[in-house]
Amino acid sequence: MKSIVLKDFIDSRALGNRQKSIIALCMALMILDGYDIQAMAYAAPLIISDWQIDKTMLGVVFSSSLVGLFFGSLLISNLSDRFGRRIILLISTLLFSIFMLVTPMAHNLEQLAILRFVTGIFLGGIMPNAMAYCAEIVPSKYRVFTMIMISSGFTIGAMLGGFVATWLKAYGWQAIFYFGGIVPLILFVIMFLALPESLQFLASKPNNESKIKSILQRFYPSATISNDTTIILPKNETVKASPIELFKENRSFFTITIWIASMMNLMSLYFLSSWLPTLGMEAGLTTTQALMIGSTLQFGGTVGSLLMGTRINKLGFYKVLIPIFIVAALSVAMIGFSAGSIVVLFIVVFIAGFTVVGGQPTLNALSAERYPTLLRTTGVGWSLGIGRIGSMIGPVIGGLLSKSLTLSTLFLFAAVPSIVVVIMMIMQARHPGSKSEL
Repeated sequence: MKSIVLKDFIDSRALGNRQKSIIALCMALMILDGYDIQAMAYAAPLIISDWQIDKTMLGVVFSSSLVGLFFGSLLISNLSDRFGRRIILLISTLLFSIFMLVTPMAHNLEQLAILRFVTGIFLGGIMPNAMAYCAEIVPSKYRVFTMIMISSGFTIGAMLGGFVATWLKAYGWQAIFYFGGIVPLILFVIMFLALPESLQFLASKPNNESKIKSILQRFYPSATISNDTTIILPKNETVKASPIELFKENRSFFTITIWIASMMNLMSLYFLSSWLPTLGMEAGLTTTQALMIGSTLQFGGTVGSLLMGTRINKLGFYKVLIPIFIVAALSVAMIGFSAGSIVVLFIVVFIAGFTVVGGQPTLNALSAERYPTLLRTTGVGWSLGIGRIGSMIGPVIGGLLSKSLTLSTLFLFAAVPSIVVVIMMIMQARHPGSKSEL
């Protein structure tokens, strides 16, 4: 009879083809998640033109989807830690796809706001669940980079949204939402057939040894895992899948500071992503240029998050995040002063995307790294959920301030949240409870 220590068995092996295919599926899902969340920003200029409404009226619609994301991040993430990653990912994907397809049927702002709210609830369950799922099927040396890469799929989707919207705008704003509903429905079918449950989640629950053996054999076909093989699992965690646990066992300081950091960064991120295309048009950009500047922000975020992931493995979280958010504050402040030159404006927006948008997946990974398995999705979900308060406030404040402030002054205000993030990261780095490897 052979014995296998589950963690050591996985950590001693390279990333298998089956694991890579699962990560690719979750990456595709995150790309669609980013596209669908950002779809309203790209549809906004077309809706304003089609419905002949003032731009500030869309602030409520922007915020309604973010309110949905807020509740989804809090509620659905907790369900994932209770019932499993797979089933919650599948349900969330199916339902947000359906509501994206219904959105073009809206005939007024009230209907649009309600549909975006409900869609946001199920979109809110995707990111924390996908991050935790992929982190729990890979060797530990790939865990942080995998989480950052999966989280960065959101920025890739938001970035591609600008290109897709540019292509689809000839068919009306409705086409942007139809695209965002049909493609994830196709992905849902593939996921239903291909996704197993998370290994670490199964290991944290009793009586799952046979399921774990079956998944390991599919992950590593050359390994010999027979019915007689004994899988030595980690001791069952005493922690409950409850948000209250985020404040127990010396986790409260980290929980509070990561919530503040996430809230401030998402405030800045959603202000930029929601209003840059519209403000760009007011500054004299063409419709195509305005859509592309939104994509430039997200492209910078994609590059930034992936590069940060490679550096964190060598330097740790705080040696990367502190200087990154200092640059974030400076670059956001400079956007308003760069409107006179298209080239300079796109460069500054890229840098802002690199730091603000690219920094968010790293904050998400930091959150996931600090919580145990049965709190991982809850921890990331609540960090994102509380962060959504900032994302709800950002577009509304942006719309109100844009009516009374010049562009240069507006973006000076927008730089303040990044300064707060720097302070939170410094406090975490100096706190006695911080892990040395972070």
